[in-house]
Amino acid sequence: MPTLDWNDLRYALAIAHGGSLASAARQLGVNHTTVLRRLDLLEGQLGARLFERSRQGYEPTEAGALLLEQARRMADQADEIERRIQGRDRGLTGQLRVTTAFVVMEHLLPGPLAAFARDYPGIEVEVLENAFMVDLARRGPEASAGWSQRQADVALRLSSQVAEHLVGRRLGEAPCRVYAMRGAPGLPQAVTPLPQLLKDAPWIAFERDGRSRVYDLWMRQHLASSQVRVRVDIFNAAAAMLRTGIGVAVLPCFMEANHPELVAVSEPIPELSVPIWMLTHPDLRDTARVRAFMQHVGDTLAERLQAAAP
Repeated sequence: MPTLDWNDLRYALAIAHGGSLASAARQLGVNHTTVLRRLDLLEGQLGARLFERSRQGYEPTEAGALLLEQARRMADQADEIERRIQGRDRGLTGQLRVTTAFVVMEHLLPGPLAAFARDYPGIEVEVLENAFMVDLARRGPEASAGWSQRQADVALRLSSQVAEHLVGRRLGEAPCRVYAMRGAPGLPQAVTPLPQLLKDAPWIAFERDGRSRVYDLWMRQHLASSQVRVRVDIFNAAAAMLRTGIGVAVLPCFMEANHPELVAVSEPIPELSVPIWMLTHPDLRDTARVRAFMQHVGDTLAERLQAAAP
């Protein structure tokens, strides 16, 4: 039997990940006919059907499940080799991918990132504005070149919990307060007891079904649906709605400096004070560009968080 081509295995992994040819094509950056052709070639080479086709999508057969299990192991081994090699990279050059939440990118990261770019012109930083930290240890099947594609080198995460397999530093706390539009009729304009705000004020809340963040849980426990005027999904959207004067909302205190049109109407809420972490994979922490970024940008962010504390 001819030697299997890893690129064909990537196509199988992408189909299994997305459940359809169209999804796999999007992941791999090709058209769906290319995906189908590569799958047909792989099945012909193996002499086995790897996926059952139906209106619901592509489901692995028993042979397909066995192939996918081995392919995932190969991908993990390739990722480990790549990370270990990158971890010995001593040069302050190359690409560095950082993932973070949109609110951190807009309100905390621009200044420190610009300073880092000036000080380290040989390092190209790519920022992914993502509310959920991607897996720093595993590459996805959507890579279009090489064995797989690195998702992130460094993550800035606003969370009370971090994955145990990652390493890094806690930069500081991100406390939250309730804010209102300055001068808005019918809204409080000075610090007000939180129980009174929860009972009497109109609110801009988060998604009804949100369950992943401490802010979602807090609102479900303390805020009656009858007090909610609008629901949004992220802090930046909450700030935009605050400027309409429709209600009050919870924001991290580090947003305050960029929004002088808003006024804090509560004390910091202890349950909503969340740490900000800077994290990487253990195999990458000795890479020169990762180490430089975590120290240079991390130190500046830690100072900003301390300065923004109420």
